[in-house]
Order: sequence, then structure tokens, then C-alpha cells
Amino acid sequence: MKQDSDGKGTRDWPHAPPHRLGESGTYFVTARTREQIRHFQTPDRLTWVRDHLLELAAHYGWRMEAWAIISNHYHFVAHSPDGATSAESLRKFLKHFHGDITRHINRLDRVEGRRIWQNYRETHLTYEESYLSRLSYTHNNAVHHGLVSVAAQYEWCSAAVFERACSPAWVRTICSFKFDQIAESDGDL
Repeated sequence: MKQDSDGKGTRDWPHAPPHRLGESGTYFVTARTREQIRHFQTPDRLTWVRDHLLELAAHYGWRMEAWAIISNHYHFVAHSPDGATSAESLRKFLKHFHGDITRHINRLDRVEGRRIWQNYRETHLTYEESYLSRLSYTHNNAVHHGLVSVAAQYEWCSAAVFERACSPAWVRTICSFKFDQIAESDGDL
């Protein structure tokens, strides 16, 4: 059991992960839809979610490095805004993002009051290997899920942008990092 600031015990629950956002830095964020329903199956919906993610990230000062939008979940790796407690803005950013998506998808489906998101989990990346593995995992998520055979072919992830911006040697280096353990824990949210 962990101790909170008052010295009282707190318990982490597997379906309501704690959000410890006291430090700025680089974060891996993942979220899935409730019951893993595929709300974003069409290209128009995937494009809207991707574009809105990038727009709100910029609005809240988060620098996106990798992202993948799949029909029932997303992942991203991003750098928090500068400042001692700047990572706390992630809560506002994701609340805004999830609320906008929920309203947009419910409007498209002509449904009122439906909750779309299960929850989200963030991981503060403090070790280089963990960071590089999550970059690889995020860029290759569509391949991992069998949607494409080459990550850069999936337009709702950052792989093509990454390949254009980096040297072939750096792309090979990132792609060489294993992400089996990340993929195994992906369904735990």
C-alpha cells in the first residue's frame, strides 16, 4: 500500500490506474474504449481523432513524438511542457480530448450520454531503453494489430512522419527495440 501526502494508505486498482503527474518529462499514454468497442472504424473518424489529438497536444504544450490511433484505443509518446509540475496538464488535456471525442462520436452515431472511454494510463519514461521501446511500440502498433505489414503505410500513426524526419539508421535503431512486455500489458487497462 502506498502512502499519500497525509500519510494515509492508498490502493491502486487495476481498472482505475493512479495518475502520478508531479514531474515534467516524457510520457507514454495509452487509453482504450469501454468494452473495446471499435468506435473509430472509418477513415474519417480515425482522421478526426488523430488530428484532434495533435491539435490539443499543441494547445496544451505537449510535444508529440509518436502516436497511433486504432479503432478502439490509442497510444502516444509526448514531452510535457516545461516547468516543475507541467505534467499535471496531461489530466486537463486528456479530459478535453476524451470529452470532445465522446461528444463527436455520439453526435455521429445519434446517441446521447454514452460513455466511450474506459480510462487512460500514463507512464513517466525515465529510462532510455523504456523510452525507445515505447517509441517502437507506438510507431509499430498498427503492424502489431495486423492492420498493415509496414508501419509507415498506416496513416493514423506517426511512423511515416518519423521515417521522413530521421535517418534510416535511427529508424532501424528504434525499430530494433523489443516491445513484447508492453504489448502484453496493453490489455490490462
